[in-house]
Amino acid sequence: MTLDNMKLDNITQLFKALSDPIRLRILNLLITKDSFCVCEIVDILGIGQSTISRHLAYLKNSGLVESWREGVWMHYSLIKENMTIIEMENLKLQLEQCDSIIEDNKRLKKGNLACSNE
Repeated sequence: MTLDNMKLDNITQLFKALSDPIRLRILNLLITKDSFCVCEIVDILGIGQSTISRHLAYLKNSGLVESWREGVWMHYSLIKENMTIIEMENLKLQLEQCDSIIEDNKRLKKGNLACSNE
């Protein structure tokens, strides 16, 4: 998933991924170092391997991290280009490309809102 083809559902999934404290802690680690092995994340966060793996899978499915195997070890790193959406200006640009947001903006520009005094 690249920012060019993100849709409202993808953006929603991305923000759901950011709504969990454990996932935010994992992302914080991945921001500080290019990649981590699952066992390193387990050691640093002091959380069980199955919980960490579940959260990493959620982050991967959300398009925020990528993974690869080295021997028996799974490694994870950020997909940095997909993290740029978190910057508000980039978020605005992405949202403006979503069909439902385009329709919302058209209705907004028309005016005649129910509670508007204009």
